[in-house]
Amino acid sequence: MAAGRRHAVVALCLALSSLSGCTVPQAPPDATATRAIQAALDRRAAAVLADGPDGLPLSSWSYRIVRVRRDGDRARVRAELRYRFAGHDDGAVTAERAMEAEERDGRWHVTADRPAEGAAPQLWEQGRLDVVRGRRSLVLGVGHDRDRLRSVAAVADRSVPAVSEAWPEPWAGRLVVLVPASLDAMGALLGAPAAGYRGVAAVTTGRAGGGADAPADRVIVNPEAYQELGEAGRAFVLTHETAHVATRAHTSGATPLWLSEGFADWVAHRGTGGDPARLAPRLRDAVRAGDLPAELPGDQDFALTGDQATLSRAYEEAWLACALIAERWGEAELTAFYRAVGERGRGPGSVEKALRDVLDTTPESFTLAWRAHLRERLG
Repeated sequence: MAAGRRHAVVALCLALSSLSGCTVPQAPPDATATRAIQAALDRRAAAVLADGPDGLPLSSWSYRIVRVRRDGDRARVRAELRYRFAGHDDGAVTAERAMEAEERDGRWHVTADRPAEGAAPQLWEQGRLDVVRGRRSLVLGVGHDRDRLRSVAAVADRSVPAVSEAWPEPWAGRLVVLVPASLDAMGALLGAPAAGYRGVAAVTTGRAGGGADAPADRVIVNPEAYQELGEAGRAFVLTHETAHVATRAHTSGATPLWLSEGFADWVAHRGTGGDPARLAPRLRDAVRAGDLPAELPGDQDFALTGDQATLSRAYEEAWLACALIAERWGEAELTAFYRAVGERGRGPGSVEKALRDVLDTTPESFTLAWRAHLRERLG
C-alpha cells in the first residue's frame, strides 16, 4: 500500500505541477556518472593547460566538482576552477564556474564553461588578451596597446625592489597586474559596482593571512584613473599595491586598516623626500583650522562608498601614524609591529599587545604622540 500511495502522489504531482508548484526532485547522479563527468572536466583542464587562453603562462589548471544536476545524457555542473601562473603564483587563483556536459557514445564531454551566477569573469573572457612580461612582473591587458602595458610593467618592476627594501620579510618578489579595458570592466572583475572604484587607480585582490591555501594576489588597474596620473603618481599607486602583496601573509583580521593602508602609503612615500604638508592636504587644512583628529581612523573611514574627503583624510592620518613609528622607534620596529599585530590568535587586543611588546607604549600614549606629530608636521 505504501508503494502504491507513493506512485499516486508522484502521478498527481506530475499532473498538477503547473498549478500547484509540486515537483518531483531529480535523483542525484550516481558515483559512476560523477566520476565520468569529473574525468571530462580533467580532460578539458589538460587541454587548457596545453594551450592556454591567448598564451597565458599557466603552470596548473584544474576543476573540482561542487555540484552536479543530471538530466539524462546532459548535466549542469557547478565547479571550482584553480589555476596558477608559472613563475609568479605560489598560491592558486580560484573561481566558481557554471559548466555543462553531455554524454555521447558512453563518454562525457564539456560543452560549456562560464562564470557561475554571481561569480566574476576572468580577464581573458572580456576580450582579446595581450601579455607583457617584465623583469619582476606579468601584465595582462584587454583593450590596450602593448606600449601602454609595457609602461605598466616598467613601473611594476621598479615597485618590487622598493617594497623589498622597506619590508625585509621573505615574499614572492613578483607582481601580476591586470589592466581591463574600462572602469566597468574593472568592476566586473571585482564583482562589485564600478562606481565605487571611480577615483581608485588600482586595487589588490587576495585574502589576509597567507599560507599554503591562500589565493594568489592580483593588482587590478583602473585604466581611467591610472591614465590621469603622472609618473610619480603611477609609481606611488603600484608601490602601494605591491606593499599589500608583500605583507599579505602577515596581515590578518586583527590588522586594522589604518595600519595596513598606512604602511602601504609609508612604503610608497619612503625615500621620496615628500613634504607631509603637501602630501596630506586635507589633513593639513584640518589641523591648521584647529580640527585635530581625536583618534586614529576606524575601518569604516576607509569605505570606498563613503565620503571622498573622509576617505582621503583617513589615508593621510594612517600614513602619518606609520611614519611616526618609523621616525621615533625605527623602520625595523615598524615592520616588527606590523607582523606582531597580524599574528594569528592575538584577537581583538592584538594592537594593544603589539604596542606594548614592540614599542613599549600604550594606545593612549601612542595616540597622544601621533596627535603631537600631526601638529608638528602640519600645523
